[in-house]
Amino acid sequence: MPGLYRDEGIVLRTIKLGEADRILTIFTRDNGKVRAVAKGVRKTKSRFGGRLEPFTRVELLVYRGRGELDTITGADIVDANTGVHRNFESLASATVMAEFVEKITPDREEASPIYHLLQLGLESLGRDLGPTVLPAFMVKLLSVTGFNPELTGCAGCGSGGFLGGFSPSLGGAVCESCWIDDPEAIGLAPERLAWIDSLLAADFGTVASVGWVEEVTDLLRRYAEFHLERPLRSLEMLRAV
Repeated sequence: MPGLYRDEGIVLRTIKLGEADRILTIFTRDNGKVRAVAKGVRKTKSRFGGRLEPFTRVELLVYRGRGELDTITGADIVDANTGVHRNFESLASATVMAEFVEKITPDREEASPIYHLLQLGLESLGRDLGPTVLPAFMVKLLSVTGFNPELTGCAGCGSGGFLGGFSPSLGGAVCESCWIDDPEAIGLAPERLAWIDSLLAADFGTVASVGWVEEVTDLLRRYAEFHLERPLRSLEMLRAV
């Protein structure tokens, strides 16, 4: 129903609107993903200042009207997450996290586990906990949204034997027979599969080689894009690092 509401949210993305406004996509703690207009935010003397920049966690006062876009009437910073801006790699990883959350979540559905996961992911990037933060975030987000890949048995036939591949279309790890039958399956050593599984339970900041991180991040990208049916374009930026 129309009216004012308060919520805490993390800014995922902003786009320009007219000469002085912006449309923001924000993932909120209690109202899920919302889109809202911040009027006059691009003016030099805007009352919002720099409070509504991407990755910033803010306390919001929002008016919900009858249209698709809400209107932000007040904002106070809870955490600017300035640490994610320390270098291009962490900034690119934060952009991937934000895009992934935006694309995998529906509008206006409360999902506090996702909100807290995004908060922890951005804080971990800001604390410089290493390159494994992004793949850990990706597999955790897939799990909490119901897209958890099968990693301990064959996703094709259910066998618990040797697993040496990964099939996005079948839903996870596959045995040799199912791997051969699926031309889109990707070869992946069993220890890599075990490591992906361990990321689900581990805190952010586990240690792994650069090769492992790149291979697993690309695999999770393929898996996510297959099930989302659209690309995660920000990962192209990360590849340029």
